[in-house]
Amino acid sequence: MSATVTGAWTPVCRYADLQPERGVAALVEGRQVALFRLFDGSLHAVDHRDPFSGAHVLARGIVGSRGDVPTVASPMYKQVFDLRSGVCLDAPDDAAVRLPVHAVRLRDGVVEVGPPVG
Repeated sequence: MSATVTGAWTPVCRYADLQPERGVAALVEGRQVALFRLFDGSLHAVDHRDPFSGAHVLARGIVGSRGDVPTVASPMYKQVFDLRSGVCLDAPDDAAVRLPVHAVRLRDGVVEVGPPVG
């Protein structure tokens, strides 16, 4: 993920510890973040809080895709979110249900998560 990041990077885990197509939750700068490693090796991080239910559950969501868009479906009410932009694909014009997206980088085999971008 390429983005300009102004805050600190938080080491979360080793890349090898992440299972493809599964999420993990992490605490980054006081925020709960859902981190995903996809089958293609890419990394994505979004806020862990589901904006529809208010529950912190997105790391437990179902990872998939719509076309070429990598997605996660909330385990609560099944809304689907674009992992790259945070847009809810079921309500794309509603900014109130957009997930904050975090910068992610791989450094010396360790996954680091930064503050929200955008």
